[in-house]
Amino acid sequence: MPQADRLIKIQNRLNAGQLLRRQALLDELEVSFATLKRDMAYVRDVLRVPVRFDSERNGWHLDSSAIADGTHALDLKLREDEIRALLVMQHLLSRLEPGGVLAAQIGPLQRNLERLLDKGLRAPADVARRIRVLALGARRLELPHFRAAAQAVLRRRRMRIVYRARSHGRVEEREVSPQRLVHYRENWHLDAWCHRSNGLRIFSLDAIEHAQVLDDAAIEMPDADLDDQLAKGYGIFAGSQVQMARLRFTPERARWVSAERWHPDQRGRFDPQGCWVLELPFSDMRELVMDILRHVPEVEVMWPEELADEVRRRLEEGLRRMRGAG
Repeated sequence: MPQADRLIKIQNRLNAGQLLRRQALLDELEVSFATLKRDMAYVRDVLRVPVRFDSERNGWHLDSSAIADGTHALDLKLREDEIRALLVMQHLLSRLEPGGVLAAQIGPLQRNLERLLDKGLRAPADVARRIRVLALGARRLELPHFRAAAQAVLRRRRMRIVYRARSHGRVEEREVSPQRLVHYRENWHLDAWCHRSNGLRIFSLDAIEHAQVLDDAAIEMPDADLDDQLAKGYGIFAGSQVQMARLRFTPERARWVSAERWHPDQRGRFDPQGCWVLELPFSDMRELVMDILRHVPEVEVMWPEELADEVRRRLEEGLRRMRGAG
């Protein structure tokens, strides 16, 4: 096995939190002990992975103290243009994500990239000066439990959370099996199997008041099941009763909306009048109504009738409030 393949395999196992037992690793990589020692030294000294040998368990593992203080950062063999591209991506993410929940995790990587640029300290400043991202209207969130949720998702562990549900405002404790993290409209959400309600649920991370990663293994849900139950509706609202909506936008607005993606399963076409007719599924109309109202008066809800009624009700209520305020 080539050295590059061996190093990738070793790093992936270490990052997954595994103990790499010496004899098992020798058998798997089919190398001598001297070669294995050189590989582990390369991982530790060149790639700067904080790996330690545990003589009692006769294997290598990641140094937990280096992971906790954020000094563990992978040193990659990249061209200068690739490093600069990664710095640009980090800058864009820091501007697009006003909560800054990934800053602590990305910071060590950015410092390593700067070092690889051979003291290219001008690179981050140049990126910030030349590339601007205007995140106006974005919510600034404090998500203290993002790291715990990410750890549980990636290591496939259960979590115990204290959650304040927005629908009724009550605080509840739940044990969940996290499936995936979803970033949607300036917030992070956790798709998880709830052991109390015995079903899939979506938890907004900013509504989690306490989180604890447990030692118990999480229940694993197939991606197809997750998509079938959580991704068929519109936006973040899930539901099994899915129906189709048909919207028609004026020719003026069609020039923008025809290029937008409202739903992965949407269908759109221009009618003879140049209007953009958009069809898309939804299971809960709340978020869809808000998006429709953004385009008033240049949008018409063709069907279903209950969706059109809800849009009219919101407009009439808004007019009453405006008249009352006047």
